[in-house]
Amino acid sequence: MTHVADEVPLTLEGAPPKTLGVLDQGALWANLGVSLLGFSGALYLLDPLGNAPLSLIAALTAALVGSLIGTAMVGLSAIPGTQTGQPSMVLLRGLFGAKASYVPTVLNIVQMLGWGAFELWVIAKAASAIFSGVPYQVWVIVAGVLTTALTIWPLGAVRLIRRYVTIGVIVSMIWFTWFLVSEAPAHTGGSWTAFPAAVDYVIALSVSWVPMAADFARHSRSSKAAFTGVVGGYTLAQVACLGLGVYAVAIAGADAVVADGTAVFGPFVAAPVGALFFAILVLRETDQSFANVYSTTVSLQNLMPRVDRRVFSTAIGVLTIAIALVVDVTSYGAFLGVIGAVFVPMFAVLAVDYFVFARGDRWNTAENAPARWSMLVPWVLGFVAYWLTTSTPTVPAWDDFWTRTRELIGFTREPWMNGALGGALVAALVTLLIGLLLRRAARR
Repeated sequence: MTHVADEVPLTLEGAPPKTLGVLDQGALWANLGVSLLGFSGALYLLDPLGNAPLSLIAALTAALVGSLIGTAMVGLSAIPGTQTGQPSMVLLRGLFGAKASYVPTVLNIVQMLGWGAFELWVIAKAASAIFSGVPYQVWVIVAGVLTTALTIWPLGAVRLIRRYVTIGVIVSMIWFTWFLVSEAPAHTGGSWTAFPAAVDYVIALSVSWVPMAADFARHSRSSKAAFTGVVGGYTLAQVACLGLGVYAVAIAGADAVVADGTAVFGPFVAAPVGALFFAILVLRETDQSFANVYSTTVSLQNLMPRVDRRVFSTAIGVLTIAIALVVDVTSYGAFLGVIGAVFVPMFAVLAVDYFVFARGDRWNTAENAPARWSMLVPWVLGFVAYWLTTSTPTVPAWDDFWTRTRELIGFTREPWMNGALGGALVAALVTLLIGLLLRRAARR
């Protein structure tokens, strides 16, 4: 049983305990990196453009490169949480001002609710692949209740993951690797043409966690432990997950997985004692929904800092279950693209402003932190740069709009361009320029 002093305070007014070491965080992020979504997501890795499949070595290289870039962003975004003791959306008070921070906070709440519901959906679908006689709705409710319980004792949940869940996941992944690699047909052909788009996709997988990194890192014993836990744990797990997904898709058949993403679960269940090991992965998937629901909770506390987080957790848990019961999530790739476009440039603005100009001792996270409208400029420009340079398709109407925009301004997107890196670079450079100008004005 977790002692009350070792748990997250009930409101933002309480001091966060510093109890998480590098192993706690490494285990948490490794488990977050092993996702059931990653298995079917190997389709986007192999052929992100839909018409230029990658070779096996190109796909695995894209998984490694994209994971390292994305997790480095997540790891750096975790450090301010450790140094200030504040969750992610509260940190944005120092970047945009208290009132202006409500805009990204609301965006984060919306996307985390979507992610949480999507995780319950995929858990229920995966559980149905093992126990076909149990209705989908039952699994959604069971997973939702477990998720909500974990958010009531979040630091206890992290320690539980480190002590017990991680071992089962490692054994399961090794077992499935042996079976799927030996059973899958040889992956032949392909090219490096869509490599930038594949890296874009993998970065988007990683940086979707940027908005919640500080929510857990605020309880880290050191910045080094937080950064190492994120980069080390998540990178290893995500590369392994995507690599295993490549072989699972090959066995299930790409056409079958395109028609139904949950078809990729079949090869896992079909393995010797596969149902047992796959059940471990399904149970572990609740750490994904837990992280999303908990992040939604602390995001709401930025808006209402004196409300008991347990009230928020319960209400969000019920709402997430309700969404998962009525919504069929099918726009996974498009969803990731939108998330990356919003939060990658925001991370770049935060990183430059915090590490270059502010540092933790001068970062204002008070409820009356003054507005800093100038920081919205690099965020918006980074968002625009992301869509001008990305090659990852999302919603047809949205993609057509940016195609026409490129034509209107005479911008040519080269094959080597990468949306995540383009958006982050523009946002960082503009933030640096604005910071230098403001510093010079202050000196005068």
